[in-house]
Amino acid sequence: MLITTISKIKETVSGWKMQGAKIGIVPTMGALHAGHASLIKKAVEICDKVIVSVFVNPIQFGPSEDYDKYPRTLDDDVRLAEGLGADVVFAPSPEEMYGKGQRLSNDNLTYVAPPFFYVDKLCGKTRTGHFDGVCTVVLKLFNITRADYGFFGQKDAQQFIILKKMVNDLNVPIELISCPIIREESGLALSSRNKYLDEQGKKSALALSQILNNIKNCYAKGVTDVAALKETAFRFLNESHELEYLEFVDKNTLEYKTKADNDTLVLIACKVKSVRLIDNTLIAC
Repeated sequence: MLITTISKIKETVSGWKMQGAKIGIVPTMGALHAGHASLIKKAVEICDKVIVSVFVNPIQFGPSEDYDKYPRTLDDDVRLAEGLGADVVFAPSPEEMYGKGQRLSNDNLTYVAPPFFYVDKLCGKTRTGHFDGVCTVVLKLFNITRADYGFFGQKDAQQFIILKKMVNDLNVPIELISCPIIREESGLALSSRNKYLDEQGKKSALALSQILNNIKNCYAKGVTDVAALKETAFRFLNESHELEYLEFVDKNTLEYKTKADNDTLVLIACKVKSVRLIDNTLIAC
């Protein structure tokens, strides 16, 4: 079932709650792929009722980012979600989510601002305000749906850690569940932005997973110095890559590491022929 209004989704959820149903939400921006499918399957496994939200959130995009051209495939998304057992696809418009005629800026709209320590690094370093937009829309979705469980992909690791911090600090009654990264057979992490890549671009994009796998192998052989581990990345890069960051952080707190250990999360962001891609891995898994 496709629902596009807040009033209707609230009415539907109220009925479920009266029946004692456990509700799961899978927040997405659409253009669903096998990675999203894995989240929906997990939600269906755990929950009585599952909502998949499809909303390209304007307030998490910067002025030079790809909001207008971000892939929108709602009909296909509804078919995929329902085929996997989701009960509702919630696909509101920006006007429905934020109010008709509302200026979408924090000068005029209430935003949720996560701690500076968590956002002034990694993706937040170059995407100013991005995580304010993410936390604002996700908290709205949690409040609208009154979900018991939220399902997110590990590929957006910084986002997941920030959302866990928000839920804990604001006493939001929901349990967040992180699901593993789904990859193509080649090793490329699935992403809606992969649609922007041609075949040569996809080959170049393999550098991200190759760098991460090589770092894991070096760590397994006893290399723990972060500077030395970073140096191993450069042999995988060429003129088609624009490395934004390669960082080693604590998997729970996002504190930077100078020595890798079993709690280290390695994250990479790189533009491949102007397409910005991210990936990550736990160094010891």
